[in-house]
Amino acid sequence: MAEPLIVVEDVVKAYGARTALDRVCFSVHGGMVTGLLGPNGAGKSTTLSIIATLLVPDRGSVTVAGHRLPAEARPARRIIGLVPQRLALYPTLTATENLEFFSRMQGLRGREARAAVERVLALVALDGRAHEPVGQFSGGMRRRLNLACGILHRPRVVLLDEPTAGVDPQSRERIFEAVETLARDGAAVLYSTHYMEEAQRLCAQVVLLDDGHVVATGTPAELVAQTGMRPRVELRTAHPLPAGWLDAAPVARLVEHEGTAITLEVTHDPDVASVLLAVVRAGGDVVEMSVHHPDLADAFFVLTGRALRDEDGARE
Repeated sequence: MAEPLIVVEDVVKAYGARTALDRVCFSVHGGMVTGLLGPNGAGKSTTLSIIATLLVPDRGSVTVAGHRLPAEARPARRIIGLVPQRLALYPTLTATENLEFFSRMQGLRGREARAAVERVLALVALDGRAHEPVGQFSGGMRRRLNLACGILHRPRVVLLDEPTAGVDPQSRERIFEAVETLARDGAAVLYSTHYMEEAQRLCAQVVLLDDGHVVATGTPAELVAQTGMRPRVELRTAHPLPAGWLDAAPVARLVEHEGTAITLEVTHDPDVASVLLAVVRAGGDVVEMSVHHPDLADAFFVLTGRALRDEDGARE
């Protein structure tokens, strides 16, 4: 694998007496979407701001495409595309006019700027609304335009801070498709979010951040495997099952059994058939059944002891 385009090593950042980041380490390679996941207040925005050269760490080092920060912040900025959580758009201007303004900010002129505007409008599926004032756009359309403004200059490093906050399902899909295209074209994408389902779909690598610490890194599957959790089967029968009914399905482990409600753990999905067969042999009729596969939200809870969106006492 090629050298990573983002390297964060032992970064510490404090605001007064509060430590926002404590020896944070991770790397991001080109052609890959890396999820920076954690609840509000975990330190995600602080991390992105340091990589984007907007903040300077108190200790540790950050390198962006070989440029060591903050000493080489200026050349690093030329290859960074930052898409902030707060919309950076002018509502009285059209989508095209907004993009033309930001293209000039990136040093693009003439034909090159016009081509860039057309390219990103198509990428975020706003080419049909290019000449409408942004003030008339839906929240999801503004989010898509916000993304377009940050990638006009074909950045090698793309930093996304909660890019789907408050968007409709259609716009979320458009943003996902655009992010996947950026990675396929070779960009190193760092995707900050507290939506685990987004990371499960988009991210080849995940960095779990909680209270300023990196809790774990790895692929989504690796993080789930690290917890040792197994698929859970929840079922309800028409009548209580007799004692010893599960002896016929040794592949399953009973987690909870109260009346007609039963929760079990299995090692593999085919084991569910053995459970159902044991129920039938015990004379039971299954009224309801569901199978839950452990996911990133489960892994985060196991690794931190709290739910992902728990904001108790958290500030970023």
